[in-house]
Amino acid sequence: MSNQAKKDQTQELIKETAKNLFFVKGKFDATTQEIADAAGINRTLINYYFRSRDNLIQIVFEEAQKVEREKSDIIMDSEMPFKEKISEFIESSLSTSLRYPYLETYIVSQINKGNCQRKDIEEHDLNKFYRDIEKEMELGRIEKMKPVQFILNMISLLVFPSAVRPLLMENLIIDDKEYDQLISERKEIILNMLFKH
Repeated sequence: MSNQAKKDQTQELIKETAKNLFFVKGKFDATTQEIADAAGINRTLINYYFRSRDNLIQIVFEEAQKVEREKSDIIMDSEMPFKEKISEFIESSLSTSLRYPYLETYIVSQINKGNCQRKDIEEHDLNKFYRDIEKEMELGRIEKMKPVQFILNMISLLVFPSAVRPLLMENLIIDDKEYDQLISERKEIILNMLFKH
């Protein structure tokens, strides 16, 4: 294996380990030493490749945000019928929530620190989406409301259970496995709440 390939492999291992600690296990305060131990490498390698813990976190967070943006793109770029588009978006969001249970919690914590100001959706795409929602309302498939309220409903139903996962697990006395099961059952529930039959 070439030196470059070994370097790329080590960088990838560090990033995947950090992602796993932050977004899968919810250990947002993991130290450089804990990341190194989990990756089975020397701590100095993290500083060598990423300069600092904060820099590593920023890179990993940007990659995680990219996952979120790709979900938005499914809706915006697709020619599928509206309900199918929404169904795909829900499916994609829920599978991300199952893969990275603490991603939404982390994003919320970053927004609160002022670290997450990038817009995911262009204005003309958003306006087109609003028109699509209005069309569905005229056809009687969705309750009449401001289109932005439809989006708030959808995002709340999707994101809230993941964003406050630790709190709900504790208060509802549910373990990780049960919570994942609940998340995976949400697609039909959400669709039924958003659309008339």
